[in-house]
Amino acid sequence: MLITYDTLRELVGAESYDLVKHYHREWVEEYLQNGNYRRDDKWTKSIAVGSKGFVENVKSTLGVLAKGRNSKETGESYQLREPLVPYGEHIGVKNEGIGLENVYYWKRL
Repeated sequence: MLITYDTLRELVGAESYDLVKHYHREWVEEYLQNGNYRRDDKWTKSIAVGSKGFVENVKSTLGVLAKGRNSKETGESYQLREPLVPYGEHIGVKNEGIGLENVYYWKRL
């Protein structure tokens, strides 16, 4: 995960990064006490989340590793995500049971 800590500190309105850590701990504890647990795909399925410039910079920094990755606007932020490719369909593999053709008999000496 890439975070610009100075920008985060400014957005939170904290005087130091230690205060950001303190606020974060309080937010997590409050969230957990709420019991309203929900995974946010923005954070769990993205390579980078932030401003358009930040996301484009991460994509540029990745170079050829970013090939096929899409930058998209989602509300007030941008995300750099992996392309959605269904597993197995693109390689033509069909799951089958293991049969006798996979048996190899060893000769005893």
